[in-house]
Amino acid sequence: MADFDDSDLPEPSLKNIIDQKSLQWVFVGGKGGVGKTTSSCCLGIQLAQSRQKVLIVSTDPAHNLSDAFCQKIGREPTPIAGFSNLSAMEIDANDDMEKMQQSMEEATGTTSEADDSGINSLMAELTSSIPGIDEAMSFAELMKQVQNLDYDVVVFDTAPTGHTLRLLSFPTILEKALGKVMELKDRFGGLITQASALFGGGSPGQMQEMLLGRLEETRAVINKVNDAFRDPDLTTFVCVCIPEFLSIYETERLVQELSKFGIDSHNIVVNQVLFPEKDAEELEAWLNSNKAALPREAQEICGKMMARKKMQDKYIGQCFDLYGDDFSVVLMPLLDFEVRGVEKLKNFSENLVNPVDLEVS
Repeated sequence: MADFDDSDLPEPSLKNIIDQKSLQWVFVGGKGGVGKTTSSCCLGIQLAQSRQKVLIVSTDPAHNLSDAFCQKIGREPTPIAGFSNLSAMEIDANDDMEKMQQSMEEATGTTSEADDSGINSLMAELTSSIPGIDEAMSFAELMKQVQNLDYDVVVFDTAPTGHTLRLLSFPTILEKALGKVMELKDRFGGLITQASALFGGGSPGQMQEMLLGRLEETRAVINKVNDAFRDPDLTTFVCVCIPEFLSIYETERLVQELSKFGIDSHNIVVNQVLFPEKDAEELEAWLNSNKAALPREAQEICGKMMARKKMQDKYIGQCFDLYGDDFSVVLMPLLDFEVRGVEKLKNFSENLVNPVDLEVS
């Protein structure tokens, strides 16, 4: 192995995010099971060392922030034990839709006691006609809430790649939703008005106007947020992967999609790396020189480890070939224990800003 001149390459750490004080939104995303939540928590901890108030938000339906920090985290910002300026919250799209529906029922004077109430029927028609509208409106509610909170920077622990890419398409979804509502209003306005009155609705057309108004309000929030997402001074996206084919492939897809949406992305975190400070050739040389002295079981164990290490080095090399010139690629070590609890997360987070000294051929 030979040392090489890496002075012109981006530093293999996330210091660039920590140092960019203008950042307000940091998204952390990637394939399922690659360590997005751990990376989000670690990044939040590092940001808390230089920012006044930091919030970590989980938008993944399968929330893990509570498990990572070993404390109960709810729908409202929850202070993290051991920090004075770090909070976390977990959101649920279904709850947000139910609350929105309830507020509309209260405003129009209808009730949801009957499953076929006017509001229920209209909302069911809307959500079945426009897949993803419930998540889009939920996301808008979240962004309104987050914008009203006084936080310097928000770290989003996102759902797996497919859900995250759909999140980025919410403005288009809402445009379709508005068109659908207008179509329903034009074609079936009379019937909906009669149904509204039949089920205790308010003035004629009030239900449609209420939903249309809410959608317009939601679209305005989403479009405003969308503009901020496309501003590299305000928003960046951290891609997380592991050194395996499917994960690297998914990361390439994610990077390309982010580029299409105009969202800045110049950091990749590679988790679960075996001995990131060493390479397979070094380890294999050691194993060959000591193999005769090892018991058969130990030889088999070391053989499997070497096969895994060679595979990882192959995909890590591909990752640097693809992104090394433009991205900060951070290698996070595979540990002997789970990274859970504030102290372990604090210690592990240091790997994000103190890069491993690599030798690359």
